[in-house]
Amino acid sequence: MNNLDIKSLSLEELKEALKKLGQPAYRAKQIFEWLHSKLITDYDEMTNLSKKLREDLKETFPLITLEKVDSLHSENDETVKFLFRLMDNRVIESVLMKYHYGNSVCISSQVGCRMGCKFCASTIGGKERDLLPSEMLDQIYRIQRLSGERVSHVVIMGTGEPFDNYDNLMRFLRLLTDPIGLNLSARNITVSTCGIPDRIRAFAEEGMPITLALSLHAPNNEIRKKLMPVAMQYDLSEVMDAFRYYYEKTGRRLTFEYSMVEGINDEEAHAKELSSLIKGLNCHVNLIPVNPIKERNFRQTESRRIQNFKNILEKNRINVTIRREMGADINAACGQLRKSYMDKN
Repeated sequence: MNNLDIKSLSLEELKEALKKLGQPAYRAKQIFEWLHSKLITDYDEMTNLSKKLREDLKETFPLITLEKVDSLHSENDETVKFLFRLMDNRVIESVLMKYHYGNSVCISSQVGCRMGCKFCASTIGGKERDLLPSEMLDQIYRIQRLSGERVSHVVIMGTGEPFDNYDNLMRFLRLLTDPIGLNLSARNITVSTCGIPDRIRAFAEEGMPITLALSLHAPNNEIRKKLMPVAMQYDLSEVMDAFRYYYEKTGRRLTFEYSMVEGINDEEAHAKELSSLIKGLNCHVNLIPVNPIKERNFRQTESRRIQNFKNILEKNRINVTIRREMGADINAACGQLRKSYMDKN
């Protein structure tokens, strides 16, 4: 943990850091609130601190903030996709989605991704580096300030595998839910993973009532291997055992993400096999029409077949929805805006 990254420090760590500057403990709470509740982008906005202290903070703790490079606004709904520049000039993307229950932000956890899922634009080019907790937080903070509206839900489903950046993920989650910060309810946060069993089990022990989503995308390990290289390392049975353990420890309903790819995982037999795999679990299945990308030849399953797939799951008493394609007109699928920007630049 970089102690110079002030936005990634807990309140207690901030107290210790300020103590070295000869500052009283109460200053830490003031600064913490400026960073995580009032969402300032410059120390000069901290109006209840002396100019001398603000200058000391600038010198000691360079403030990590994201710069908006671009934003695309959907004409079909109120989805907005943002491209942000990091301090090292790398770029990441985040998405604001507006629902009847509130505003949800989908954030990235890494710059690029090394998981290699065949249908995902985020993995093309591989992983460049992990995001710091401050960089994960600032996606939400910048969007809330830019939109002028409260963010009530967060999904870590953007670029990257969150459990491949586990320590930074946990620090981010604790800061996001801190009562004197943004104070987001842990129950309004979803973490999506492609399935790393030991990290799923460790996450279960953290004691946070967060929704866990598994990028499943196949009813068996053989088909999963064709779509997701991680299945070569972790058998589906091992992943499912860890997922069940998460439910036993937390009591949180499980979510399965299932991208429908024509001719690969969308047959009636696949729906029946999926039903057998998850039957009896307190779970929800999201059927996702796959987003075609030019580097792959995958095609989206036609809507009639997706509906038939859904009907088979429902006959087996499985809670299932077909995910609404929000922001389809602005390429809001994960990794597409970033890849387009990088190709041009």
